[in-house]
Amino acid sequence: MADLAKAQLQELDSRFEHELDRSARLTVQFNPETLKVTYANQLVQPEGGGDQRGAPAQLFVGTGTTKLTCQLWFDVTTPQPAQEDQAGAVDDVRKLTNRVSYFISPRRQDKKFVPPAVRFLWGSFQFDGVMESVDESLEFFSPEGKPLRASVSIAMTQQKIVVFPPAATPGARSAGSTPTTLLPTDKALQQKVGPDWQEIAARNGIENPRRPRPGQRIR
Repeated sequence: MADLAKAQLQELDSRFEHELDRSARLTVQFNPETLKVTYANQLVQPEGGGDQRGAPAQLFVGTGTTKLTCQLWFDVTTPQPAQEDQAGAVDDVRKLTNRVSYFISPRRQDKKFVPPAVRFLWGSFQFDGVMESVDESLEFFSPEGKPLRASVSIAMTQQKIVVFPPAATPGARSAGSTPTTLLPTDKALQQKVGPDWQEIAARNGIENPRRPRPGQRIR
């Protein structure tokens, strides 16, 4: 069975061509449930007098924009993807979410500060732009007051209209491969699979073990 593709955030050069620092790359714990892509044109209402009867005219200015929004979850009580600059166990979820904030922090460039170029990559889906906002919610605290779980909503913007056509997914099962014997998800959950639920979820590509899709089948 092919490994589950994980979404990533990567820092790019100013031309949006090459990754700058591979050690800054962030691999998410749980893939987003949804990706929302918004297309917008820049329209303004002209000033001045004239006949105000009827619908006001609007002018198209500049170029359109494409916006990507999604929600990422982080939980230090569950297995975490290996990061190149991370060593040892993490007991505070902010050590993980700070890696997201890195992609919105302006960089000094030619005596001014500019936001970095960022790539969101998930399988065949790629979005290059700048991080417009990061909204973090901390929850599930330890007895010592350390946050253990967080949701992070991100918004990225690209200064042009970009349509994302479907593409072949890398690692798709080839024709003639041997199918795997599967078990309905609801039965597996009812059987209380025990302490190995993380491994079972990973092997079957279940992103959030607490929210399996209705009718999804697992080994």
